[in-house]
This record gives sequence, structure tokens and C-alpha cells, in this order.
Amino acid sequence: MFTISEKTKAFITKEVSRYETKRSAIIPCLFELQKDNQGWINNDCIESLSQFMNIPSKDINEVFHFYTMFNKQSVGNFHIQVCCNISCHMNGGLDLFQVLSDKFNIKPQQVSKEGLAISKVECLGSCGTAPMMQVNEKYYENLTKEKAIQLVNDLVASKKQN
Repeated sequence: MFTISEKTKAFITKEVSRYETKRSAIIPCLFELQKDNQGWINNDCIESLSQFMNIPSKDINEVFHFYTMFNKQSVGNFHIQVCCNISCHMNGGLDLFQVLSDKFNIKPQQVSKEGLAISKVECLGSCGTAPMMQVNEKYYENLTKEKAIQLVNDLVASKKQN
């Protein structure tokens, strides 16, 4: 069974106190739980959160499965999310996704040997700087294929140094 860290328990307790109902805190608590579990959430995480918040797991699962920003499987060290909504699509978002997938041999729903996972996502809310991608929690905007490849190379190299 997944064990929620003390840091995350403190976050959840604080978040729950901010809202009139505990259910209103489910989204921020799921984000924190995702961080606590190396970027993804499984059924054990949901059950642990359910017990800690004293909310039925079905209520948490409804929120968890409704939103696409919660990862249902491991995303490795670097989760690359390429925006493919209209602005990014018109400025090469799909090409960017394909170039990165091919260059780093990353298949959707899998983690590469370098610890990279890639996803096509709908709007990340940065239409004025398309095409763009998000890696873990950081945005990279006004990308070219070359900039994106270099950025991912740099991330992989930085991980090897640590």
C-alpha cells in the first residue's frame, strides 16, 4: 500500500482547511500526491488519499479520471507534454511531437531507457508562444525542432550528472 509522505500529509491537511468541504480540495491534493509518487497516481495512491481525507475513493476516482493532467502510469524522470491544440498545431506542434518521439525513441504510454515519457496534450494555455511543450512542471515556449531536441538532450545530460 502506498504511504503518503509526512510533507504531503501536511499539504493535504492545510488544503482541506482552506475549503468549505473536503471534496473541494481533491484536485490540489491529487497534484501533490502525484508529486509524492514520482509523477503518477495508481489505485494504491487513491486508496491512501481516500483514507487520509476520509472521502470515498469513488469520489476521488471520479475527479482523477475526469482530468487528463493526472498521470495514470509512470512518466519516468522527464514527462514531455507537447501541446497539439489549434495554436500549437498550426505552428508545428504535431511535427514537434513526432520529431521528439523519433529522435529519442519514445513511444506514447512508455518510458524510454533515458527515463523520458511523451504525451500529446490539449491546450496548455500558452497559445501566444506556440509551439510549446511542458517538461515536468516547466514550460518551454516558441520552440523549433532543434531547440526542443537540444533541450531534451540537456535534460538527459543533467540527469546523468546527478
